[in-house]
Amino acid sequence: MKRICSLFLFLALTATAMASASADPANPNANAKARAILSYFQSLASARTNRILSGQFTDAGPRASLKLLENIQSQTGHWPALMGADYANYGRGSLTSKEPNQAAIDYWKQGGLVTISAHLYNPANTNGGGLRDKGVDLNTLLDPNSDTHKRWMNELDTIATGLQQLKDAGVVVLWRPFHEMNGGWFWWGDKDPETFKKVWQHMFHYFTTTKKLDNLLWVYSPNHGKNTAAYYAGDNYVDLVGLDAYTDFVDKQHIHGYDEVAELPKPFGFTEYGPHGSEKPPGDYDYRRFIAGVEKDFPKTCFFMCWNWKWSLAMNNNTKELLDNPAIANRENIPAQLTGTGK
Repeated sequence: MKRICSLFLFLALTATAMASASADPANPNANAKARAILSYFQSLASARTNRILSGQFTDAGPRASLKLLENIQSQTGHWPALMGADYANYGRGSLTSKEPNQAAIDYWKQGGLVTISAHLYNPANTNGGGLRDKGVDLNTLLDPNSDTHKRWMNELDTIATGLQQLKDAGVVVLWRPFHEMNGGWFWWGDKDPETFKKVWQHMFHYFTTTKKLDNLLWVYSPNHGKNTAAYYAGDNYVDLVGLDAYTDFVDKQHIHGYDEVAELPKPFGFTEYGPHGSEKPPGDYDYRRFIAGVEKDFPKTCFFMCWNWKWSLAMNNNTKELLDNPAIANRENIPAQLTGTGK
């Protein structure tokens, strides 16, 4: 009897320790499915197998669909665990959620997880577009007396409408705004970190409190390099963290800033990955190199999302071997109750 009591005490203490190790969502009103998915990501750190979720970005705006993921499945026998889409409509210099949402809802119903980003147009640009504009003062986004603020709020409302449609469909979204904010190539990038944090926090409060989007998990994704943790808005505003990285060489000599981001108390992933760099990849990368490098130098990785076109899992070599790796979790490995296939 004493031995049995000791066993029950051990199990109770273990359960308590595991519960305390799991952080609550940034949004205290996050819905039950969002909470369960976040807990799943948190649990992957201690898993021995199926601990790194595979992912594939589909495309942006009107080009978003599941065709690329279908191609991957036909080549490898696996569906990626995570599908990505973006609300940017590059041809119009604006945003659209129609095709991205349809792809996201379909994949969710099939048992996959969903991440959405937005290559935002510049609200300081009266002509629309302006993704790569320079010299934007982020303070004007938050100045209620400015025309930039009015355009910014309209942009947020457009995004929120799309995310609301996903909420209505039951989809939990890994929402990844302002990606690569530590670089200078997008209008929101390479700004004063404290001002940037205010803009992030403003979006967070607007979406969570005003719009009541309780289906979002917030993803912080700087580009690998310098200042990777400098723009982090705080534990109460972020659920997952990661790095965007475009390189053949998955090691700390070529991917910088991992240690700073991995120290943040959130699950870590490669929020974008592409071999050969960010320009015109040839599409002949050996994807076994990716998982080998991750396991050697980036041990906290629990998910990744490959970019589309010739960076993708469909256009390079040995992707079946990557997705067959026992460390990888594909769509079939996700517990059904976490997605649209569960009740």
